[in-house]
Amino acid sequence: MNGSILVVDDESCIREMLAEYLGKHGFQVWQAESAVKARELIGREPIDLAVLDITMPGEDGLSLARHIRENHTLAVIMLTAADSLVDRVVGLEMGADDYLAKPCDPRELVARIKSVLRRTKSSVKEPDPPSAAVPARVVRLGCCRLDLDSHRLLDENGRELPITNGEFDLLKVFATHPSRVLSRDQILDLTRNREWDPFDRSVDICVTRVRKKIEPDPERPRFIKTVRGAGYRFVPDGE
Repeated sequence: MNGSILVVDDESCIREMLAEYLGKHGFQVWQAESAVKARELIGREPIDLAVLDITMPGEDGLSLARHIRENHTLAVIMLTAADSLVDRVVGLEMGADDYLAKPCDPRELVARIKSVLRRTKSSVKEPDPPSAAVPARVVRLGCCRLDLDSHRLLDENGRELPITNGEFDLLKVFATHPSRVLSRDQILDLTRNREWDPFDRSVDICVTRVRKKIEPDPERPRFIKTVRGAGYRFVPDGE
């Protein structure tokens, strides 16, 4: 089994078509016609990733994505209108791991799902046996500490902060490339492992989100600096 997927769409023909295609590719699939049904399934079943349509009657996909990000650890792919840049930006701001424009090619959806699940699984490290225990790799990032082995972000009091897979990947790139200017396409290559889109704003959105977590004053960042015309630079000691 490649993983467990929840498809959330109020259009039964789209939902059933995607569910059938994903099932043929080795995924276990649940279907939900509404956010209410999706919440019920997420609370009951071991779901790895949710594919959410943004435009649904009642509670929409953006609200559901926010609920998932605040209360669960499963990954999220948003299905957005083909011409709606706003939906894509807002979806990423809500913590979606990826997005795909509708109508989508099921083959591309499968590829995106596999990519997101690979990133998710690669970030989870099995604990070493006690006899082989090694010190955790922990990096100071502004007001926080990033535990590279346990995939956790801790505040100055040691409390764990909620963090998406994309945010962890971004912080890990900065932590392992200190004081180096990284362009947006370099960051995408290092974190997302897919072809760079020159109009992709996901890096900027993710930087904004992580600044809110690690910077004393996100409006005046000291640790993740913008280098005009070049990209971003992580300054371990701040500026």
